[in-house]
Amino acid sequence: MLLGGIIDGLTAGNKNRLKGSVVLMRKNVLDVNDFGATIIDGISEFLGRGVTCQLISSTLVDTNNGNRGKVGAEASLEQWLTSLPSLTTGESKFGVTFDWDVVKLGVPGAIIVKNNHAAEFFLKTITLDNVPGRGTVVFVANSWVYPVSAYRYNRVFFSNDTYLPSKMPAALKPYRDDELRNLRGDDQQGPYKVHDRVYRYDVYNDLGEPDFGNPRTALGGSPATPYPRRGRTGRKPTKTDPKSESRLSVVENNYVPRDERFGHLKMADFLGYSIKALFDGIVPAIRTYVDLSPGEFDSFEDIIKLYDGGIKLPSIPALDELRKNFPLPLIKNLLPVGGDYLLKLSTPRIIKDDKKAWMTDAEFAREILAGVNPLMIARLTEFPPKSSLDPTKYGDQTSTITEAHIERSLEGLTVQQALDGNRLYIVDYHDRLMPFLIDINSMKDNFIYATRTLLFLRGDGTLAPLAIELSLPHLQGGLTTAKSAVYTPAATGVDWWVWQLAKAYVNVNDYGWHQLISHWLNTHAVMEPFVIATNRQLSVTHPVHKLLQPHYRDTMTINALARQALINAGGIVEMTVFPRKHALGMSSMVYKNWNFVEQALPDDLIKRGVAVPDPASPYKVRLLIEDYPYANDGLAVWHAIEQWAAEYLAIYYPNDDVLQGDAELQAWWREVREVGHGDIKDAPWWPEMKTVAELVKACTTIIWIGSALHAAVNFGQYPYAGYHPNHASVSRRPMPEPGTKEYEELAREPEKVFVRTITNQMQAIVGISLLEILSKHSSDELYLGQRDTPEWTSDAKALEAFKRFGERLTEIESHVVTMNSDPHLKNRVGPANFPYTLLYPNTSDHKGDATGLAARGIPNSISI
Repeated sequence: MLLGGIIDGLTAGNKNRLKGSVVLMRKNVLDVNDFGATIIDGISEFLGRGVTCQLISSTLVDTNNGNRGKVGAEASLEQWLTSLPSLTTGESKFGVTFDWDVVKLGVPGAIIVKNNHAAEFFLKTITLDNVPGRGTVVFVANSWVYPVSAYRYNRVFFSNDTYLPSKMPAALKPYRDDELRNLRGDDQQGPYKVHDRVYRYDVYNDLGEPDFGNPRTALGGSPATPYPRRGRTGRKPTKTDPKSESRLSVVENNYVPRDERFGHLKMADFLGYSIKALFDGIVPAIRTYVDLSPGEFDSFEDIIKLYDGGIKLPSIPALDELRKNFPLPLIKNLLPVGGDYLLKLSTPRIIKDDKKAWMTDAEFAREILAGVNPLMIARLTEFPPKSSLDPTKYGDQTSTITEAHIERSLEGLTVQQALDGNRLYIVDYHDRLMPFLIDINSMKDNFIYATRTLLFLRGDGTLAPLAIELSLPHLQGGLTTAKSAVYTPAATGVDWWVWQLAKAYVNVNDYGWHQLISHWLNTHAVMEPFVIATNRQLSVTHPVHKLLQPHYRDTMTINALARQALINAGGIVEMTVFPRKHALGMSSMVYKNWNFVEQALPDDLIKRGVAVPDPASPYKVRLLIEDYPYANDGLAVWHAIEQWAAEYLAIYYPNDDVLQGDAELQAWWREVREVGHGDIKDAPWWPEMKTVAELVKACTTIIWIGSALHAAVNFGQYPYAGYHPNHASVSRRPMPEPGTKEYEELAREPEKVFVRTITNQMQAIVGISLLEILSKHSSDELYLGQRDTPEWTSDAKALEAFKRFGERLTEIESHVVTMNSDPHLKNRVGPANFPYTLLYPNTSDHKGDATGLAARGIPNSISI
């Protein structure tokens, strides 16, 4: 019957030939540093070399080649030389004709591509038209193809059909197994070269420079310093410490598998270069500027001048020489010279409409629900707040906030009535930071408090701060106890400025925790093991690989760049965020208690007590703070992702037995747990991956982390914290006490005391420069509900489910706009007139913002 259908489908013309097209991008289109690629390619074409393709049968095996699918004759690209692209067009399309008899050889299921040119190219798709009995067959590559001499194996690309391992045609299964074996590269120790395609794991042992007296403890592989794994580079160890990996210069690239690296036409390439330029050129220039200037801000107006034209740089011979001789042209153009304006910063959204609204209690509280780090608020269930720190080490660290501090601000309720009515909430950094403060505060220009902030849910749905407790570690009788003071809101005079400082100390806590935990650890770092495991254990033809792959785009690259210039010893994070050299070590201690299950938004909200289970709700939870913009928008997006994952996976897993019998899936999940997150592999919360429901939840969580969670904590950084008085990264002075000269100075020159208490000028300028880079959306960003290749699958049911997903996201967009216009939802916009749009999916509105700082949209992946 099948053969008869194929014969009936034969069209007029030569039945032994298949025609198609190849879409690729030449290296010189994507790599501005290699303009010679086109010339070399042209010469090689004249010499009779080029690009060849060979079809592989999905049905006919070659018994002389390990029962692999039969391979057809080579076919060369047509019209290569007459289809030259310009540097702006990007894609080139070429014809190709194959000698292939479908009746005898079957429908092609894979294709071998050989590059005989001198330079690599980016292969997007190969499409066969009018295949008898099938119609169109598309091979989706989206991969860099290097010259044949770079590989020990053929580059094989599969058609866009989707197969569980047990359903893979026998003729194609050996190619599937070969590809996974090549990607695992377990026989390749490194150091890896740029064209290598090896996905292996390593610990974070490349952050320090022990050979130069600046070591850092390796993170991962030890119970004392657990950490998610990162991608292996295989570089040689340092001379001083054989357990530490040697580092590259900032102009070199850390190895990541080539298809993971920036290379498409997007701003992320530029942003990556900008980070390098910031670290290698602009930071030294800022240091010089600060040395030649007073080195401190004196007022808010001094800071606002940064956005009114920037800093004019004096002539610095060493920097001018660096730019003159810099090896990479793109970075060279970013480096400043004497007379340049060092910074030309956009005005952060938080002060765009009102330069003082950030100082109000209403905006302070609103940002806890709709700011850059809306993940920390929890419902208070006992008063006074208790500590979970080990009393044998820390004594009794119960909060010193009393009923007298707060009872007048509870709208007539008693403290117990407010507790019982779910009206009291807390942002608690006390236990989180107290164990680290002795080390942190021993460093110069650091004076950090561990804070507790109590808030009251008012009748109009907004939060009001009630009290802030500032605590310092106090060594007493062999214990590290707490020395605490409590501050409450004030309306006028010096007490009002004391209250402003109390809020600033809270925001310093929040900045450090946000940057190191909410952002770096809980999105960037924890996602990388999933990227590696997926590529090692799941074939590109596997349905779960197809589901998750868009949410991994560029993550390994941005993480490698972070290890090189941001989170490394002496990098920008250590330079600007208060834990400094203890930053990554602190995140390691936090990772000990990381829980994959609790990364699911509903689980997180329930854990924090801001929501309760509610089977009647479409989201299965009910918010206790009804106007909680992050949670409101997030639950809608979470539910849409969950529906999409459930509909998609149901196509391939009709029951739990099929899932349990999927060897690739089980190997993937085992490796995620036992290797990628191996330091916490014995945690009891890991899903067993025995049911389809577990897979749906796991995939939803992975997509959520890579897309919406990262969007919520990343793209608001500059809009909220680009004006650092609103969200400072460091505090340097203690709270002024009545009767002291510091208190008198606060009364006399309050703005000066405030800005000199928080982040210094050097840290501020470097920090906000980095935040501007990290908060920009790429020019060709792919948002949730979008795919880079429309033909990503041949499965009509999957395409229909994906279309429904996009439609749900568009509905969410409209709902966000409606809520932001509702005057009854006071937390949506707030005193600063800054609407909450960080979880606006942006699938239908591509206008964005000319600066890239739209504070809107959910990219598919952690790409910056």
